[in-house]
Amino acid sequence: MRYEGDIYRPPSEAYSLLVQVTIGCTHNSCTFCSMFKDKKFRVRNVNEVIEDLENARRMYRYVERMFLCDGDALCLSNRKLMVILNKIEELFPETKRVNIYGNAIDVLHKTDEELQELRDHGVEMIYIGAESGNDEVLKRVNKGSTREEIIRAVKKIEDNGIMASVTFISGLGGKELWREHAVDSGTMITEMNASYVALLTLVLDERAPMLQEIREGKMELLSPVEVLEETKLLLENANPSKQCVFRSNHASNYVTLRGDLPKDKAAMIEKLDYAMNNTGMLKKEFMRML
Repeated sequence: MRYEGDIYRPPSEAYSLLVQVTIGCTHNSCTFCSMFKDKKFRVRNVNEVIEDLENARRMYRYVERMFLCDGDALCLSNRKLMVILNKIEELFPETKRVNIYGNAIDVLHKTDEELQELRDHGVEMIYIGAESGNDEVLKRVNKGSTREEIIRAVKKIEDNGIMASVTFISGLGGKELWREHAVDSGTMITEMNASYVALLTLVLDERAPMLQEIREGKMELLSPVEVLEETKLLLENANPSKQCVFRSNHASNYVTLRGDLPKDKAAMIEKLDYAMNNTGMLKKEFMRML
């Protein structure tokens, strides 16, 4: 496989074959994100992608899962995506799922029929970075999508038989907007009824524009205990009407949480309360990473 630049994938795609169909991210303006700052967005030539798949077939005897990257590969037209998906079906009949990154605008540009076509050709899950359910936080971090657009996109994914995995970021509102960020993210989880929700904790490297805001005093980061308090408030407001797998087990998190909402909410809140009173169990800063 040929890759250009750093490659990122969700933790749950650790054992998937990564297929780079786009380079970078179409938006690439979120102030907290540095993942694609060294790349100028472009769509890879489909023939190159096909060559990579053919090479991978010669290298690997069995590939159960694939993941299409970079940042929002769903921006490709169905015409181009179907060439890739059809070739995967031809070369890798054993592959059970082909998942993909997308953003809310990508999803909303697809028709129901197009999403169903992707589903019928192996797309099982679309990963969406919501980051926050609060519109002011989304505006400040230059997300490029509103709360309402993200909720509509997630519902559209789920309504068309594909699972949505939605990511939020603890601490993204700083000390000024932590409460609004927590409450509105929790109620957003309630409204959108995604199959999966993942909670990361804010970690910045030198390429993230938000770092300059912090240095200038325009934003103040939460302490580890305040992050847990924010997470507790988010969970208190998260009441989806169907089972939602909730994970906060990323390398950035201070405390690992695993459970289903709403069933395991009380147990996860109890763990947060215990951690806030026993701070020695929190992950050390030097161990946290993107």
